[in-house]
Amino acid sequence: MHVLVVDDEPRIRSMLRRYLTDEGCTVSDAANGDGMRAAFDRETIDVVLLDLMLPGEDGLSLAREIRQKWDASIIMLSGKGELIDRVVGLESGADDYIAKPFELREVLARIRAVTRRAGARAQPAAAVAADAPSTQGECLLFDGWRFDLVRRELTSPAGQPVNLTSGEFELLRVFAYNPNRVLSRERLIDLVKGRDWAAYDRAIDTQVGRLRKKIEKDLDHPELIKTVRGGGYVFAAAVTAG
Repeated sequence: MHVLVVDDEPRIRSMLRRYLTDEGCTVSDAANGDGMRAAFDRETIDVVLLDLMLPGEDGLSLAREIRQKWDASIIMLSGKGELIDRVVGLESGADDYIAKPFELREVLARIRAVTRRAGARAQPAAAVAADAPSTQGECLLFDGWRFDLVRRELTSPAGQPVNLTSGEFELLRVFAYNPNRVLSRERLIDLVKGRDWAAYDRAIDTQVGRLRKKIEKDLDHPELIKTVRGGGYVFAAAVTAG
């Protein structure tokens, strides 16, 4: 496992590098966005420990860039521990959030947790639904939309690209592999994030709301992602491989 530490404090980079190397990880480090990009150009990175409060380009903008360009899990590091900061970090594309000061053993445990979840998502929800699209192709098509799973791109029926956060991408992928099947909130969490994310049950509703804003014609009368009272949600679209 290759971990990239992006933090402007040399002491933190050195501490994490020594500890994680001793625990069997391959570790690179960078002080800023340019160093981060150089590391991605050189190596295949599995997990990024990304400081939120970097000078210049902050961690939020770098997290969005990582999600657009590379396939790596992101754990946000920050001296800010307020709920709103954690939510903003997660919505920017981070997989987890650790407030400073932190215990090194906790960092290692979080790294292992996000890599387990990433491995579980490598073969998403297709195995759950017997009537899912018949192929694990690169693209899925539904209601005029084109969903490229490899490039992580969504294109509207009008041909316009639609940006998705990491959470929105994973949620849409689960829906697209389980069309016309009622999925409870608990099942969605299992498929999208795993039970390590159980404390954020209501965040599924928020994520569904954000995804609806991007793919529904009328938010008051959603046609693709429908709410099932007492049951959860259903993706009411015919999905084919493209």
